[in-house]
Amino acid sequence: MTYAYARGVAAALTFLALAGTPAHAEPRDPWARAWGQNNSGQLGNGSTLDQLTPSSVKGLARNDVRELTSGGWSKDQVFALALLHDGTVQSWGGNVNGQLGDGTTANRPYPAPVAGLSGVSDIAAGLDFALAVRGGRVLSWGNDTYGQLGDGLPDPTSPVTRPIAVQSLNKVKEVAAGCQFAAALREDGTVWTWGRNHEGQLGIGSTTDRNTPQRVPGLDDVVAVRAGCRHVLALTADHQVKAWGRNGGGELGNDSTDQSTSPVDVKHLDDVTSIHAGPYHNFALLGDGTVRAWGENWAGQLGDGTKVKRTTPVPVPGLAGVSSLLGGWGFTLALLDDQSVLSWGENDVGQLGDGTTASSLSPVVALPPGSGTTRLASATAWKTSYAY
Repeated sequence: MTYAYARGVAAALTFLALAGTPAHAEPRDPWARAWGQNNSGQLGNGSTLDQLTPSSVKGLARNDVRELTSGGWSKDQVFALALLHDGTVQSWGGNVNGQLGDGTTANRPYPAPVAGLSGVSDIAAGLDFALAVRGGRVLSWGNDTYGQLGDGLPDPTSPVTRPIAVQSLNKVKEVAAGCQFAAALREDGTVWTWGRNHEGQLGIGSTTDRNTPQRVPGLDDVVAVRAGCRHVLALTADHQVKAWGRNGGGELGNDSTDQSTSPVDVKHLDDVTSIHAGPYHNFALLGDGTVRAWGENWAGQLGDGTKVKRTTPVPVPGLAGVSSLLGGWGFTLALLDDQSVLSWGENDVGQLGDGTTASSLSPVVALPPGSGTTRLASATAWKTSYAY
């Protein structure tokens, strides 16, 4: 660990120990929070102004939210979905491809219901499309250029602005969305994928796009699946991690930079309790409470104090009590057991949430202890952060 990095970690942890209630982040505020880039209204606060510190998502109480996810990139693309405990789904932000599911292609800077959705148990947001699980079946809406809606039909001439059915899948327990592809984990531990496949991200042994779900061969004991922009991680019942797809930055963690169209073992990992995929970098939480990271690192998003990409997992020093991690475009968020949120990496539009636009190789504080935060989210491949 470098001296500068160690000093940064110590400063962040000292701040957490001594912090009162910063003016920008009242812990008793009941709302879901968002910060960073807001060019499409994806912060949900009624504006399109970037926010350097956490701000409230309009009308969205975090105690009402079961899951929040965000997709998109760049202008008019970034959007967010919130699954509420009553099984309904709210959406807001960019909508050029109908990804808000409200029957229009108009952006909206505050949450409103996705048309006709109830009884939903899981959601996922891709680059320009969205997924929802209802009764073990998968629904989709948005752009279908690469078959990412999974309906088996030719690419429509206009965006699909309301939910439609993905073909052939039932008993689905969770879904994940990459930039232009999707993955579903069934109750039997098998993984099914569809959509774009130019870098093998479907894991089916080819690079051919598919517009209906295909089973990933050789996987039948998966307990969790996470999608990066062009790669997938799968956690198995024996606490090992498989990966496939793009690998230019070492996303697959197998000591190479060659893409793989079939699952490979992520090396040097044992007793993994949870996996967390960013666009091109990943994290694993281990049973002993430590964190491992691998993949792209151009802005220091791995948290190891360097800007060197890692093709196999490396320890993330100085982190303790981590309950969740979330990778965005060149940055990372970490949620600690005391409900504080730390962040590091790129910060050009305030995605670290510390009130500055200064990037940081060491953790800074986005939200203090007692903030009420239990979950994190960020845009699929962009610069917006969420805590709820």
